[in-house]
Amino acid sequence: SWKAEKGFCMRVIYKAPGCAPEPRDIPNTLEELQAAVGGGHIETVTIALDAVIICNEEGRLRGLPHNCRIFGVDFVGPILIAGVDEDEFSDLNAGAMGALLEGWGRSIKNAET
Repeated sequence: SWKAEKGFCMRVIYKAPGCAPEPRDIPNTLEELQAAVGGGHIETVTIALDAVIICNEEGRLRGLPHNCRIFGVDFVGPILIAGVDEDEFSDLNAGAMGALLEGWGRSIKNAET
C-alpha cells in the first residue's frame, strides 16, 4: 500500500507513448499521480529495491496505446518511474535516473538501425 505524501514534489522519469522519457518534478499526491498516467487507478510495478513504475491499472481495458517494454513487461499509456523510501514514493535517485535514461537512449537508437 503505497502512500503519497501531501505537498511534496518528487523527481521522476515520465514517459508517454511514442515519446522519449524525460525527468520531471511532480507533486507526490494520489491525484497528481493518477492524472500523470491517464486517470483512474494507479498500479505499481517494483523494478528495484528503491524504484517502481507507476502505471494506469486499467490502461489495457481502456485501450491506451503501447508505450514500452521494461524487463519483459509491456506498458500502455503514460508511465512514471519513481523512487521508493520504505512505503512512500520519493525521488528516483540520480544514478538510477541516469542509467535508465541512457539505457533508453541506446535501445531507441538500436531499434532505429
